[in-house]
Amino acid sequence: MTVSVCSSGAKALQDFPVPDCFQSSGVERAAMPRLSARDIAALSKAREGRWRPGLSDQPLHSEIFSSSSDAGGAGLALALARDALQTAVKTANPLAHAEDRRQVLWVQDKGAAQRSGRPYRHGLPTELRDRLIHVQAASPEDTLFALEEGLRCRDLACVIGEISGNPRALDFTASRRLSLAAEKHDVALWLVRLDAGAELSSARMRWRVSSAPSAPARWNAAAPGTPAWKAELFRARSHAPGEWILNNDNGHLRARRTGGPVAAGTQDIGDLVRPTVGRSLAAFARM
Repeated sequence: MTVSVCSSGAKALQDFPVPDCFQSSGVERAAMPRLSARDIAALSKAREGRWRPGLSDQPLHSEIFSSSSDAGGAGLALALARDALQTAVKTANPLAHAEDRRQVLWVQDKGAAQRSGRPYRHGLPTELRDRLIHVQAASPEDTLFALEEGLRCRDLACVIGEISGNPRALDFTASRRLSLAAEKHDVALWLVRLDAGAELSSARMRWRVSSAPSAPARWNAAAPGTPAWKAELFRARSHAPGEWILNNDNGHLRARRTGGPVAAGTQDIGDLVRPTVGRSLAAFARM
């Protein structure tokens, strides 16, 4: 490779560190400080926060990839939405009300309704049963239109969507439109991708989720336990990747590591962040 530099840029070139592959007998590389593994780990920890339930800076556009063989995707979408709404009430968000009774929009395309069924009113959380607006669209294009129109309405508390497969209509441009609408109007979207592969997307947070065994009921071991999910956060704009077991505990989202039980009254999200020791920051950013 040939690099040409004009005379006006010669002074700037003198201060430019020359990589090893470009060094010659006439060019000496300036001494550059090297970061130790501890420095890299500390810098990565400062740049990449660890996700946990109850954070007030949750992104407004998230994707959840799940199988249509269980209701893990829809269940986690509801749990994340409830967690975000409960957190908004506790903060000083001017759009949050002490008793937020705004409606929740749930949009499904035809394939999602056929694979996983429609929302069952009596199976929904108590505070959402009378606030749900369900829309079943005939095509992915109609689904995306309904989702974007819902995100433009600030009278909605949040939007949940379900799309099956990888339709051509849901490309990066369509995903970007959803992100911009959510951020402009401050309405959160959790988009469940049923039986879909992870393609290019502008979603700020992306999950892979499957159902997990419930913990035994406290008073009756034969009774059904609370819902639980094995969730992998494989992409996030401001959080490090990781895996957790999430469960619904009396209407609150809890996270724990997979290695064992958690003491009562505690919330243990584990130490499941991918290590950065021995890797460059650029390589870590591409993970």
